[in-house]
Amino acid sequence: MAKLDLDWLHVFVEVYKTQSVSRAAMALGIEQASASIALNKLRRQFNDPLFCRTALGMEPTPKATDIYPQLQSALASIDLARGNARLFDPAAARRVFRLCMTDISEIVLLPQLINYLQVAAPHVSIEVDSISPDSRRRLESGDADLAVGFMPQLDSGFYQQALFAQDFVCLAAQNHPRIKGKLTRSNFVREGHVGVTSLGTGHAVVDKSLAKLGLQRRTVLRVPSFLGVATVVAQTDLLVIVPRQLGDLMARQHAVQILAPPVPLPTYKVKQHWHERFNADAGSMWMRKTMAHLFGQLGQLG
Repeated sequence: MAKLDLDWLHVFVEVYKTQSVSRAAMALGIEQASASIALNKLRRQFNDPLFCRTALGMEPTPKATDIYPQLQSALASIDLARGNARLFDPAAARRVFRLCMTDISEIVLLPQLINYLQVAAPHVSIEVDSISPDSRRRLESGDADLAVGFMPQLDSGFYQQALFAQDFVCLAAQNHPRIKGKLTRSNFVREGHVGVTSLGTGHAVVDKSLAKLGLQRRTVLRVPSFLGVATVVAQTDLLVIVPRQLGDLMARQHAVQILAPPVPLPTYKVKQHWHERFNADAGSMWMRKTMAHLFGQLGQLG
């Protein structure tokens, strides 16, 4: 190769992460036409299409998948040798951060995060995807910057930082005909429940804890997320167990009452997770510090 411009490589890495030339250009703060020109030059250099347009976006070819780790690592090493020359300036940055979140985090955390970014980083934008079995791969590849939730399955190769602790409360309609301010064990077992199967929320520990106590909820309705749970509970006689932060928010917005569970339930920690390959990335470091600053004090259980 007679020439391989570093700026081209940055375009390659961002297209690989975002699966989009336009989003790569936005993240780098350049025109889309410039990103397309750089990508075409790389295609000639490597004698390979590198990315092909599909219904899912710009999918990497086997060649692109093969060279991505080396190119990403090389860029990180060069930045390090320059003394971290590619510093992240939130006030001027035009970057898209991709976060894997639970529906709980979307409801509880996103409004505060967006309000903060509008002032501190007005040109930064957020893309959110649900936590799923694919989240691990997305963090490894750089397609996602952070995952926020309860994800004990992320072990080797990942860093994590606890943001806050969660415990559980029970919600019932304010006008529930049999429950007024206090939930007994007999009522808890007798009443119908909403079961939630949302990934990354720590909610699976509820049924495990109840099973250890020899208790089983009478699940009348099972849903894949918490998004509509408060509306259902407010208009029926069903109960639902939710993390405390979500329960407090739901009680402010819906006609539901917060009740202490009649049996001991465990606590868990909501953490942010990222892959070791991006630990030194200046933008990722800033976003992680921002998350810790905004949400590190939520864990006051009460």
